[in-house]
Amino acid sequence: MEKRILVYNNQTGIMERMAFLCRGEHFSVLAAENIQRLYDILERTEIHLILMDVELNDKGWDKGIEMIANFRRRSRIPLIVVSAQSAETAKIMALEAGADDYVTADCNPLVLLARIKSQLRRYTQMMGMCENIDRRYRVDGLVLDDVRRTVTVDGRNVSLTPVEYQILRLLMRQRGKVFSNSQIYENIWNMRAVGINNTIAVHICHLREKIEENPKQPRYLKAVWGNGYKVG
Repeated sequence: MEKRILVYNNQTGIMERMAFLCRGEHFSVLAAENIQRLYDILERTEIHLILMDVELNDKGWDKGIEMIANFRRRSRIPLIVVSAQSAETAKIMALEAGADDYVTADCNPLVLLARIKSQLRRYTQMMGMCENIDRRYRVDGLVLDDVRRTVTVDGRNVSLTPVEYQILRLLMRQRGKVFSNSQIYENIWNMRAVGINNTIAVHICHLREKIEENPKQPRYLKAVWGNGYKVG
């Protein structure tokens, strides 16, 4: 499975320096130039690790510490600070605020890559996403193969976005269990469900269009009115 790294506030140019190494490890790298873009990407895409500079333009590193603390209250995604700021106080405060690691921008890129891989291993284990276990889920003609990362309906391949795949996987792994909108959101995005509006309903609608013969009368992905959604 491809791992996605999100770079926020790329003041140090670390994204450009790490691009080649990340490609060699089959990591894709995305960029967020501001906080709104950061959360937009997190809402729409499965992200496995965040790199950020603690220096927020002309606001100083204390605002970066505040941003880390706010983010950590919402998400468990690993966060590594990569910054030209080498003050010990900044490092200590960033780690105490919830950063998983802190490296200075002049570090050897191979060292940073090793730290990224270490955090990804920890996160994978924590989330129970070990990929060497054969996991294949079937509900009648709907089959999700979690090793090949494929979904088929009556033998027909279905192309899903990463978020759609994770929602379907969550529901198929616990067939028959009803998940509320908030439970789905928190399981997929690893953030508290605050102001999610119709986010889940939109993804469910797109999923039904892809896996159901008649989306208005779903065979697999069913709504339990007032409670949430289930498969089966």
